[in-house]
Amino acid sequence: MTGPRTGHHRAGSTPAVLQRPTLTTEHHVTIRSTTMMLIHEDLARADMSVRLGEAHELRRGHALVTARRLTRRAERASQQARLALARSL
Repeated sequence: MTGPRTGHHRAGSTPAVLQRPTLTTEHHVTIRSTTMMLIHEDLARADMSVRLGEAHELRRGHALVTARRLTRRAERASQQARLALARSL
């Protein structure tokens, strides 16, 4: 055998030539469009995650503002009750 080895073959038969599959333009476009679609999905998922995080922070902020407002209201009511008690004595 003087040529490159391409696999097993029987004596007296011609060796089979191994060919690499070629990428057709259609196949390449399909892979590329699928990749682009997946990139867009990843971007949408990341954007949704950021938006959910922002919404969560806003809810926490609103809850904090509400808690402070209720605390001030309770402190005011407590002060008024103390003043009313002091006046009655």
